[in-house]
Amino acid sequence: MQRLKQLELWLQGLPPGPSFSLSPASADASFRRYFRAEYADRTLIVMDAPPEHEDCRPFVHVAELFGAAGVNVPKVLAQDIGQGFLLLTDLGSTTYLSALDDSNHADTLYRAANAALVKIQLASKSGVLPIYDEALLTRELRLFPDWYIAKHLEMSLTDAQQGVLQQTFDLLNRNILAQGQVFVHRDYHSRNLMVCEDNPGILDFQDAVTGAITYDLVSLLRDAYIHWEEERVLDWAVRYWELARKARLPVPSDFGEFYRDFEWMGAQRQIKVLGIFARLYHRDGKDGYLKDMPLVMSYLRKTCERYIALKPMLRLLDELENRQAQTGLTF
Repeated sequence: MQRLKQLELWLQGLPPGPSFSLSPASADASFRRYFRAEYADRTLIVMDAPPEHEDCRPFVHVAELFGAAGVNVPKVLAQDIGQGFLLLTDLGSTTYLSALDDSNHADTLYRAANAALVKIQLASKSGVLPIYDEALLTRELRLFPDWYIAKHLEMSLTDAQQGVLQQTFDLLNRNILAQGQVFVHRDYHSRNLMVCEDNPGILDFQDAVTGAITYDLVSLLRDAYIHWEEERVLDWAVRYWELARKARLPVPSDFGEFYRDFEWMGAQRQIKVLGIFARLYHRDGKDGYLKDMPLVMSYLRKTCERYIALKPMLRLLDELENRQAQTGLTF
């Protein structure tokens, strides 16, 4: 309550003026909260990021970078870094996720998302954003044994199982670090893309890094919150790859190689996300993500089924879920 009063007091001293009403706009998996400030002639968004938990400066920095790249991100109208408050333009309340109920609209939205992603990647410069290096990749992967296996499943791994996990992590990291390196939004999916006149409106980019070129495409097409048939995913992936090649972005000239990189990047992200969702539940008491775990696990299992090098990981998942091993095509 005290925090909300501080925020209101800060807003009263800013244009468009002291007369407004506040309502919750959204919350995310961090400590950040968003409010919609309604004025007589417009609405604006206020970010509340408690400075003891969050730092607003990366948001401001990436908003400038992505805005300069020509994509639709909120403009920072006012900031108080010390208190953790930002005043932003409002990109509306219609997420891609809510609009994608109408799958006929999906092609238009995903093509726009692909085009915006290419713009962000074309703006990439070295030394501007943190590097998505092996240490960070490994820290993320460790969330799976620490939170999903130990806390969520309440299981302990044998030495042999730990070896399989480490071997899988090493394989994925080598592939990911060898991919072309570009700006990476890091949460480029249907909850953070907004339906606007200039599609998409892009939110929640404060954790952006320089990393593998397939990362954001995986976030978009192997989305934890909405599932598409493989044929549609392939079509959208091909369309992105064609755009990226035409733009001379660092993607392989062979689509098969690109799609392998896409899937292996996806496996890293899915392993991480299972750990994050488990941590959100067990540490933070947020149970809303539990329903999304089966989809994320299904993505991971399908990728591990397709590649011989990832078959040991599939067998480990079978052991953790007490499943009989499946047979199928591998590459």
